[in-house]
Amino acid sequence: MERKKNPQADLNRNSGLYFVIGLAIVLFTVWRLLEYKTYDTVKEYDTVLNVMDNMDEEVPITEMIKTVTPPPPPAAPDVIAIVEDMVEVEETIIESTESSQETYVEDAIVSVEEVEVEEVEEEISVPFAVIEDVPVFPGCENLATNAERKTCFNEMIQEHIKTNFKYPSTAIELGIQGRVYVQFEINQYGKVSKILERGPDKLLEAEAGRIIALLPPMKPGMQRGRPATVRYAVPINFVMQMQ
Repeated sequence: MERKKNPQADLNRNSGLYFVIGLAIVLFTVWRLLEYKTYDTVKEYDTVLNVMDNMDEEVPITEMIKTVTPPPPPAAPDVIAIVEDMVEVEETIIESTESSQETYVEDAIVSVEEVEVEEVEEEISVPFAVIEDVPVFPGCENLATNAERKTCFNEMIQEHIKTNFKYPSTAIELGIQGRVYVQFEINQYGKVSKILERGPDKLLEAEAGRIIALLPPMKPGMQRGRPATVRYAVPINFVMQMQ
């Protein structure tokens, strides 16, 4: 005879439901354990202020200082004698210092021979382009006309720049190049003065000023027959050529 199982007695029928219920209970328990907080118990203490009933203070015994009473002022005399001390004062007469019409002021006469007249030479500054007689550069003395001396002056300036030109090594390393305009004066004694440089960099300006400062003394320019200061300007190009 074959045995049959009772469907109501099947233990695996509700196993999934039991598993979900058990899992829910475990998760709820874990969540409550994580959320559970404990606090330290604070012990309460009673604070008591002790105040002493004995408030008596000991007062130190001090010594009393006895002051001496000053003597009374002397009494006034019964009879007051009046002494006449009036002294005659001589009056000083102050004369007025204002001049009247009757007073004459003596004029001081100054001789013309006593006054020295000194002639001051006026410094004349003329541009190189309009100077009557240009400064004579050493080597241009034998030229007759002013135009020839002017051309010789310009050529000698260019030759001087080429001879003394030295490109600053720092400017080469930094790749600095450009044109420097130099303005200077040839004073009435033939010497170079008041050198002014304007360029793209201080290194190039310093080198241009050094070149112009090496110019030799010259014969000064003449304006109206008198030595004059001549202004001159020249550009100096600093260009690095690629090899």
